[in-house]
Amino acid sequence: MRTGIVPIKIVLAGSAATQSAAPKHHHHDLHTLYGQVMHVLNFHRLFMANHWYNWLILLGAIFLGAAIGRALIASLNAVGGRLEKRGWHVQAVLIESLAKPANLAVFSISLLVGLGQLHLNSVLRYAGGKMVVLLIAISVFWYLYNVVETVEIALKGFIQRHETPLTEQMGPIIRKTLRVIVALFAVLFIAQNVFDRDIGSWLAGLGIAGLAVSLAAQDSLKNLFGSLTIFMDRPFLTGQRVTYQGFTGAVEDIGFRSTRLRLFDGTLVSVPNSDIVSGSVQNLSARPFLRRFITLGITYDAGAEKVQQAVKIIRDLLESDVFRGPVHNADDPDDNPPRVYFNDFAADSLNITIYYYYRPVSDYWGFVDFNQRFNLAVMEAFEKAGIEFAFTSRTVYLAGDPKRKLPVYLIKDEAAPPGEQAGG
Repeated sequence: MRTGIVPIKIVLAGSAATQSAAPKHHHHDLHTLYGQVMHVLNFHRLFMANHWYNWLILLGAIFLGAAIGRALIASLNAVGGRLEKRGWHVQAVLIESLAKPANLAVFSISLLVGLGQLHLNSVLRYAGGKMVVLLIAISVFWYLYNVVETVEIALKGFIQRHETPLTEQMGPIIRKTLRVIVALFAVLFIAQNVFDRDIGSWLAGLGIAGLAVSLAAQDSLKNLFGSLTIFMDRPFLTGQRVTYQGFTGAVEDIGFRSTRLRLFDGTLVSVPNSDIVSGSVQNLSARPFLRRFITLGITYDAGAEKVQQAVKIIRDLLESDVFRGPVHNADDPDDNPPRVYFNDFAADSLNITIYYYYRPVSDYWGFVDFNQRFNLAVMEAFEKAGIEFAFTSRTVYLAGDPKRKLPVYLIKDEAAPPGEQAGG
């Protein structure tokens, strides 16, 4: 008795047979879905249930809405242009931003009117209503998205009144942030009211994801909050000179992550904002004046009269028309006037201390030039008056100096030979 052998066909994954079977199954699914959609739409019944004038009214409503929308765009742009010429920038943006969203809203209403007089089944009526709601929602959020530009215009007006360059940087940042918020609200509103999605689970998921991201990006968040602190507290502005941890330079840019300083040698230094708000920053441009403190030393030979003359020379120079302007506050004469005093007997000199306060602070190289001209004027005046500057020295008094005569005594040495005795 022969044993029957049953042939077995093994089909491997990825074989030609499997690959040929998959497209057939997929094609079958698509065919089934297409059949279901056509059954729901049932165009034959749709055309039979409506007369020709119903379709004509629909087309007329659509064309009429499109025409009204185009006319509305032209009218609103014309009104916005006239407002812009009058200098009403915010009002112009509010009107011009409404043009295209209003066109879409008018088209949506005309489509709703046209579909309302058709005899539709429940599925098509529901889909038509949702489509109209979608278009109106898009038009509303589109207008809000455009209106955000008025925030930047208002900030520019604030800049012109207060001359704060930091606010000029905040304008684009606030505009972009508000537009992102409007876009997120639009997505959530459409998802819930048009597509009937439960956004509660989305928000919960976003909260968990946000927590994970915040933990993974703590340094970035610290820098972000640091930049917000700089914007609100305004310890410095772009273009001002600051000193931070040994770096002295001009603030070139204030970003979300870091603040860039341009040093005087041309080097660009980026400092994290979180470090700046937690450290000490010296704002050199915020000083009301540039103070100079110098000490001039004259020789002890000068005497009291020459010291008084030297003090008077320096005071007269600072009160003269050549030097008075930058070191005196014209609005308040008692606001840090120059000070000149003979204040110390030093080891090598009689010291005269000079304080003066230069304005304006922004003219640093003017301050340097002023110091040079003042120094040269003091030197010339002292030379004419015969007043000598002191320098570190050691004075040795010798016999024979006509100004300082010293008595010299010769002592006779009894132990010396007669021919070698002093004075012998």
